Amino acid sequence: MKVKWSDFALNEFVQTADYIDEHFGESTRIKFVNEVRYVDSLLSTQPYIGRKEPILERAALQYRSVKVSDINRIVYYIGEEIIEIVDFWDMRRNPELLAERVINNGAK
Repeated sequence: MKVKWSDFALNEFVQTADYIDEHFGESTRIKFVNEVRYVDSLLSTQPYIGRKEPILERAALQYRSVKVSDINRIVYYIGEEIIEIVDFWDMRRNPELLAERVINNGAK
């Protein structure tokens, strides 16, 4: 399956990578980006590796998430022909905001 990033999720990822580069250096950013790319590639062949996201269990779609670093998760759903990443979630945030973010940022 093809993995597609929503504009919102991609923007969150880029901001996180930029922050890491600014505060921890280029080599740490490169390691982080490579970890995210690895998970992205796994999703295309193993879409069910992520756990069902309990905060989003009442949503129309079944959202899943997979940890990509100590503090970040990729939140996605599995469509008929694509896997759509809808958020790049910093787990230090209030978890109740996740549902609001997914709904307000155009995820189906």
